[in-house]
Amino acid sequence: MSKSFPRIGRRRALQGGAASLVVLGLLLWWLRPWAEEPPGGTIRFSTGTRAGVYHEYGKLLRKAIDKDMPDLRVRLLPSAGSQENVSDVAKGKADFAIAAADAVATYQLDHRTGADRLRGVARLYDDYVQLVVPPDSDIRSVADLRGKRVAIGLPDSGVRLIANGVLKAAGIDPEKDIKPSSDGIDTGPRRLGHGLDAFFWSGGLPTDGLSRLAEKSASAFRFVPIDAGLVAKLHDQGGATRYYRATKMPESAYPTIQRGDPVPTLAVSNLLVTRSDTDPRLTEWLTRTVIDSRDGIGATVHSAQLVDVRTAIYTDPLQLHRGAQRYYQSVKP
Repeated sequence: MSKSFPRIGRRRALQGGAASLVVLGLLLWWLRPWAEEPPGGTIRFSTGTRAGVYHEYGKLLRKAIDKDMPDLRVRLLPSAGSQENVSDVAKGKADFAIAAADAVATYQLDHRTGADRLRGVARLYDDYVQLVVPPDSDIRSVADLRGKRVAIGLPDSGVRLIANGVLKAAGIDPEKDIKPSSDGIDTGPRRLGHGLDAFFWSGGLPTDGLSRLAEKSASAFRFVPIDAGLVAKLHDQGGATRYYRATKMPESAYPTIQRGDPVPTLAVSNLLVTRSDTDPRLTEWLTRTVIDSRDGIGATVHSAQLVDVRTAIYTDPLQLHRGAQRYYQSVKP
């Protein structure tokens, strides 16, 4: 005896189909924009000096972008560093850049061209200030730099901004009380002890320029501490100095040099920066690549291991770009 099955009514069938479409729509929304064709074209990415972490990070991020967005060409623009990078993005000379939070805040506080158009994409990792001297130097503190030949970084670099602030906090006029030079990480290590008594560097840990020097000799250089008391005096200067925090450079940064000793210093967070008029879809895709490429990039640029979706949204003093915001909302638990 055959069984008869109830017939599904037309209305019920339509309702079921509609529900399926809703589920499909929600799925596509969840996958958006990865279900779409990746954006193409050309973007300009301002990095930093070729021996610094910014430029190395930019090169590795470009490789990750090539995989995710094969039709997007990335032009890397070497620069003096954070201050130049912020200016280039604000003025439209670059589309994206890495810059330290203090440089971004200084640009805003000075009400410079395009400051109101700057937007954040991601908080990346921290830069650590590294004050380097020859191993046999008599310089034991920042105050001992008085009268010395000191490299304070290129004029438009983040290093210059921080070095000037640290020197002033120690009661040293950067123009009168030292013999300043503009050497950066490209030339500073080579000139140390040969025309330079000390140089400032601010970068992720470790920085290739210093790692290569350390590989030549376990006594190639020494770090001068920047203690918490000096950082407190730096904060007294106001303005963008609130983005500095007292910390210690871990002993693992340059193990042959530090020999198990952490170094008191200060740190500042780095931001990936763009403009408000940058295409939201492009920014959303790029934000995803930044987060997803962390482990791959971090295998080479160790500081990039700290990039994390939970902290990337904190791009103070900049508000998030709407494309970046869209990405973070899509992955919010």
